[in-house]
Amino acid sequence: MPTIVVDVMPKPELLDPQGKAVSGAFARLGVEGFSGVRIGKRFELTVEGEVTDEVLAEAKRIADEVLSNSVIEDVVGIEVAE
Repeated sequence: MPTIVVDVMPKPELLDPQGKAVSGAFARLGVEGFSGVRIGKRFELTVEGEVTDEVLAEAKRIADEVLSNSVIEDVVGIEVAE
């Protein structure tokens, strides 16, 4: 069965306290070479049947209306992973 993957990230202009905590942990662990961390969400939607343009459109609608909070988050990716 195909899977549609939806990635959601905090809007770039907003603070990301989880990412900041991970970035601080990197510094304490001596990890170098990374200037920042942003943490988002990944959703995997299993599709019964074929992934058509209509199914992708419905996945986008769901991503925008249900899976993300448009005030603080952006849907940054929707792709089919088979």
